[in-house]
Amino acid sequence: MSRLIALLVLLAAFAGALTACATKEAPYVERTVEELYNEAMDKLQAGTWTDAATAFDEVERQHPYSQWAIRAELMSAYAYYRAGEFPQAILAAERYLQLHPGNEDAAYANYLMAVSHYEQIVDVQRDQAETAAALTGLRLVATRYPNTEFARDANLKIDLVREHLAGKEMTIGRFYIQRGEYVSAINRFRQVIKEYQSTSHVPEALYRLTEAYLALGVVPEAQSAAAVLGYNFPGSDWYQDSYRLLAHAGVAPPLDQTPAEEVRSWWRRMTGALFRG
Repeated sequence: MSRLIALLVLLAAFAGALTACATKEAPYVERTVEELYNEAMDKLQAGTWTDAATAFDEVERQHPYSQWAIRAELMSAYAYYRAGEFPQAILAAERYLQLHPGNEDAAYANYLMAVSHYEQIVDVQRDQAETAAALTGLRLVATRYPNTEFARDANLKIDLVREHLAGKEMTIGRFYIQRGEYVSAINRFRQVIKEYQSTSHVPEALYRLTEAYLALGVVPEAQSAAAVLGYNFPGSDWYQDSYRLLAHAGVAPPLDQTPAEEVRSWWRRMTGALFRG
């Protein structure tokens, strides 16, 4: 029995030694900042974006007070962005701006944050938190750094984001139309006209207003919406459809008979206070 116990003790000690060897970490070795930064750049140029980001993070970790670390922080954000790890890119860019708000590369850090939100925009059926964050960030870049290449790209993306947000309003408005909730639908379509006048969704929004007002029996507003549609988009299919709606209801005015001032007056009202009901 004593021999068996001794054998078990020996085996336990051997197993413990193996475990210790397996879990023992390699000793930490500090490397020069130039060596670390160059290694990170090599990974970046090789397109191994996540590895590059990790390597740039290591530059800051080992040499936090080096001028190389400042550059590495921003390069880490860029590498995460290229890797498609947008939340990490945003965090890295935010940290860079917190530590170096007045740095000459602050414009690029803000731009990286904005486009990282932009790349996370999903379809109009989903929550639009990233869309709103992208719009805020892009506007900041465009206004704070107006003479930069980042501002030029930001302005282009702002137009696309506004199209997206207008599309979201249109989707909700159509849903309300289908449910017969016409007042709620009208509020959505008027929001498109008020906030997103330069988008491609305005002609349909005017048509949907004609449709909703007719459904409520508010004929003058339906006629005005159709008139504004014809005045501003005379060749639009949406105008032809709106006129057919009015004709079917027996309330279509003669074509091109609505005075221009009346159209402009309605448009001013439309882009003012939202319909209440």
